[in-house]
Amino acid sequence: MSGSLLDAGAVIGCPHGGRVAPATPPSGGLRIAGAAVATAAHTYVVTGCPHTVDGVPAPCVSVRWTADGTGITADGAPVLLDTSAAQCLSAALVPQGPPVVQAAQRKVTVR
Repeated sequence: MSGSLLDAGAVIGCPHGGRVAPATPPSGGLRIAGAAVATAAHTYVVTGCPHTVDGVPAPCVSVRWTADGTGITADGAPVLLDTSAAQCLSAALVPQGPPVVQAAQRKVTVR
């Protein structure tokens, strides 16, 4: 799998327009232009998702990332790429679609 490394400054949203952010900002030794590299060890939350099902609010509240098979790790955890598989989940853990990573200037590309 190839893609660009995600860092703490990556702009990510749920498929309904909510904002995805790390529950605790990534930190650690590996940085890209001063921002910590995001890994599968970080927990991501969604805020502001307006999704409803039959008029009942069913917002995305978290994101579950699937670790890539790149073999590249940061602080012992697989790094996240803009192409990493992930799923936004409701509070009942119902899959609601993949997160959307805003295209950004590629700083580091993994192939």
